[in-house]
Amino acid sequence: MVATSCREDELVVPTEYDIIPERPDPSSSIRGFYLVNEGNMGSNKCTLDYFDYMTGLYARNFYAERNPSVIKELGDVGNDIGIYGSKLYVVVNCSHKVEVMDARSGVRLGQIDIPNCRYIRFHRGKAYVSSYVGPVLIDPSAPKGAVYQIDTLSLAVTAKVTVGYQPEEMEIVNDYMYVANSGGYRAPAYDNTVSVIQMIDFKQVQQIKVDINLHRLKKDRYDQLWVSSRGDYQTRPSRLYCLAKRKGFNQMEVVDTIPVACSNMAIRGDSLYFYATEWNNFTASNTISYGIINVRTRELVSTSFITDGTEKEITVPYGIALHPENGDVFVTDAKNYVSSGTLYCFDSGGRRKWRVRTGDIPAHITFLSK
Repeated sequence: MVATSCREDELVVPTEYDIIPERPDPSSSIRGFYLVNEGNMGSNKCTLDYFDYMTGLYARNFYAERNPSVIKELGDVGNDIGIYGSKLYVVVNCSHKVEVMDARSGVRLGQIDIPNCRYIRFHRGKAYVSSYVGPVLIDPSAPKGAVYQIDTLSLAVTAKVTVGYQPEEMEIVNDYMYVANSGGYRAPAYDNTVSVIQMIDFKQVQQIKVDINLHRLKKDRYDQLWVSSRGDYQTRPSRLYCLAKRKGFNQMEVVDTIPVACSNMAIRGDSLYFYATEWNNFTASNTISYGIINVRTRELVSTSFITDGTEKEITVPYGIALHPENGDVFVTDAKNYVSSGTLYCFDSGGRRKWRVRTGDIPAHITFLSK
């Protein structure tokens, strides 16, 4: 089924639909999910897909149909996505903006201009966006990054705090924000810290040394933080670290190192699902791996969460998400980075349920409640 839309002589790229063999669960509180496709840099090909559990329809290029008058559509490189309240937020890195839509309809409400923006989190009526601040450029003198505070009602930037170099993902635990700093633009002089921001006055109060070139940062239900290092792509490998407060101490610190490579992760209950697409400059190739870590014991409990052998069909794992209720595992495949990717859905036992074609470089997923 194909939907088209036209405005006089203006051509709108139609949304494409696929039917997914997923039976709706009337007891579930999840209506569907959005997936943002990054699009390769410089191509203005960031797109938005939507899957509706109630109808079983997967819509490709959903944004274009709902917003036919928006020039260049979503923009250049979608880097993150999130829902807060009634609004859907898409961070568009190289277009230096956060697109804001109605979460139900996908209709555009406005944009927030933030330079070289990366990731978004929400807390007490505010949105927080990490930013490299400087231009998109490898530069040994690249400036320190920042986290911007946004009022989710007015969509106005209300505060800004400087953190480390080229900050990436963030999490908030007990009114403190933790920010993974990469220093990626300053390679080989990478940053190696997690910035700590006190939310009450929005000031950086500490930097925790972890490892170089930090990227992912996720919290578990024990208020532990899991932080990934990308290493230096040569002799220093990617690693995963656990930060927590030791008994009797008030501050987070590194309490464990897990000797696995980690490109991305998702946590549900006591299980941290991860994959690694570890690039090595010497071999000019990727080493791909999957696994599950028990966050309570901090032990590697499985070397693959895909149990039916279908991981062999995935060329370049690029995104991961977990259904918050039934434990389905979603893995995206960027394939060759310049054409359509694939989204795979596995059940909680690691068996593939379905797959569907996506936009270019599918990467980030957020779930929509009923």
